Amino acid sequence: MTEETPTAPPPRNLFRTVVPPIVLPVFLAAADGTVVATALPAIAASLGEVEKLSWIVIANLIASTVAAPAYGRLADLFGRRRMMVVALCVFMTASLLCAMAPTLPLLLAARVLQGLGGGGLMTLAQALLGELVPPRERGSYQGYLSANIVAGSTIGPVAGGFITQMWGWHAVFLAYLPLGAIAIVLVMRLPRSIPSTARAGFDLPGMGLLTLFILPLLLAVSQLQRLDPSILPRLGLLLACAGAALAALIWQQQRAPSPLLALQLMRIPAFWRADLMAACSGASLTAMMTFLPIYFQVVAGASSGEAGLLLIPLTAAVSSGSVATGWAISRTGRTAVFPMVGLSITAATLVGLALWAPQLTRVELAWVLAIGGLCQGSAMLTAQITVQAVAGPRNLGAAAASAQLSRSLGSAFGAAAAGAVLFGLLQSTNPDTATLFFDMVRRGPGVLASLTPEHASLVRQEVAAAFRGVFLTVACFACIIVAMAATLPTRRL
Repeated sequence: MTEETPTAPPPRNLFRTVVPPIVLPVFLAAADGTVVATALPAIAASLGEVEKLSWIVIANLIASTVAAPAYGRLADLFGRRRMMVVALCVFMTASLLCAMAPTLPLLLAARVLQGLGGGGLMTLAQALLGELVPPRERGSYQGYLSANIVAGSTIGPVAGGFITQMWGWHAVFLAYLPLGAIAIVLVMRLPRSIPSTARAGFDLPGMGLLTLFILPLLLAVSQLQRLDPSILPRLGLLLACAGAALAALIWQQQRAPSPLLALQLMRIPAFWRADLMAACSGASLTAMMTFLPIYFQVVAGASSGEAGLLLIPLTAAVSSGSVATGWAISRTGRTAVFPMVGLSITAATLVGLALWAPQLTRVELAWVLAIGGLCQGSAMLTAQITVQAVAGPRNLGAAAASAQLSRSLGSAFGAAAAGAVLFGLLQSTNPDTATLFFDMVRRGPGVLASLTPEHASLVRQEVAAAFRGVFLTVACFACIIVAMAATLPTRRL
């Protein structure tokens, strides 16, 4: 097949031409995980097999993580617009199969297929943006995408809970169909590309080895969220398998005529530093969004609805900060300075929370988080702009896929690392509190209602003390971003 080079849309129509077709796929990809997570109790009540329920999320995460680099390479070979339509069709077909699944194994199979489609939506949106938007203007457009990602992740739980309550869990998956159809119509309106004479093949062995690396790695990371000596042999085996697969993948990629991963780009300091920024950005945001609702409910005594409202300042700040940073990059051409300064402020607010969070009211805590969040959105945006600038127009798909893969792996590691620190500190302080907290994570803070007031107060104090470790862990991720941004060779567009 031929590789395609775009014809740029008229500058005066650039926003209207580019943004609507890529915003909706990004929203679908961002909202999918959180929408389905809220429907899990209803799925368990309908299909049973509660012990396997977490695989509905894990199987989709593994499939989407593996699919991202494949779509990046296929987009560079066959055209980014065409592959976006393919990804949307796969995602919609899988959504229909999920809604029709009569048993949990069939639902899991459909979720894997849905992940194989959804894994391309974010990557291809980034590649299309790089293809259609001039480098100097990409900052503003990346800001819109980053804000949309945060909005999708925030709206997802609310939408999922409402749809499940009104029409049942099947409707959660059916809701994707009209949105996907609208997205396809909009994508087809993007400018046509001019084919070139370049030809290449797809790296199937690399795809297989990448799967063999990511599958045990994500399974190992999922085991880390609760430190338990009994899991060490299984954890070691999974990590050994992932390490062996990674070594084989690197060896194979260096010899493949058309490698799946652009390893030659990883030798460029600006590229791997940007990927590490993307990984730490995903790690910090995921860790915060995973554990802050628990903090608000257990320590601050908020209801689940109040906890959601208290997160709005943070998510709104991250979205606003992304848009503002994108605008500033487009106007000044500078990139690295924004995460370097911004994440320093984020790290300072997190250290402050580690010291004084229990003394703050709920509202005060929410607004301190918002101050840090306002600067936090600059990291992923700068990472995407940098990898696209370094990769050049022929490797936009591979560059976008690399940043997305880094973000996905970082998100999984961030939640696991924060969970391991939290449970580890609780275990060292009071094993009984650690067990109670684990029950609260699975069943909700209502577990505290069965305790005496004195015992419940002690549990809250110990949990609040352990959360200092979570804030410091996320601050470490922010400091790594600062270090990468400070040493980033590509500092201007």
